[in-house]
Amino acid sequence: MAQSGHDDHDHEAAVHNGGGPGSIGNRLNWLRAGVLGANDGIVSVAGIVIGVAGATADRTTILVSGVAGLVAGAFSMAGGEYTSVSTQRDTEASLVEAEKRELDERPEAAEAELATSLQDRGLSEKTARNAARELSSRNPLRAHAVVEYGLDPDELTNPWQAALSSFLAFTCGALLPLLAITLLPHGIRVIGCAVAVIAALALTGFTSAKLGGAPRGKAMLRVMSVGAATMAATYLIGSAFDVATA
Repeated sequence: MAQSGHDDHDHEAAVHNGGGPGSIGNRLNWLRAGVLGANDGIVSVAGIVIGVAGATADRTTILVSGVAGLVAGAFSMAGGEYTSVSTQRDTEASLVEAEKRELDERPEAAEAELATSLQDRGLSEKTARNAARELSSRNPLRAHAVVEYGLDPDELTNPWQAALSSFLAFTCGALLPLLAITLLPHGIRVIGCAVAVIAALALTGFTSAKLGGAPRGKAMLRVMSVGAATMAATYLIGSAFDVATA
């Protein structure tokens, strides 16, 4: 009985280790994508508003430019994410459909293929055969999709969810430089916005590095440097027009 329980645990582990959209790793990827989307929003809109602030001190002009950049960037990010994830979903759906056809037309060959995949994951040949037989008697399509492709047929990637997440992440990030440069007094507007942006980028760099298991110091320095270079370049370009008003 103890051996049977151990085998059942191995069977379930072999399937769940396949990953899939509901896995912890997938959720971390979504979170990391959200952090990177917010980072894009911060840098993009900071570059726009500081560049415009270099050309004019008119608060309305700066605000309109920043809002336009926020809206355009958010929709662009969402559209790109929707297109990309739709393509990914189509690929996932075609793989699941192909697996379904194989199960309908060649069930024994499909079961043998599943056993081989389980054996490649570390199960013994006998255990892999038993696991493949048991899994195939329960939900063969899900078993094959999870083990062979890391997909759950009931939880394919959602392009609308990806687009909305990207839209919201970019917008949240973009609001920081937009609010900072429009709410601060004229005398400290640019420097105050720059400081807020650098601090926010340090946080996004730290968070993305922590989620990805990368060195945090290097990640923070990298995103802060990119943000600082972007703001410096756009401010210099804006200042070259020299149309500032009181």
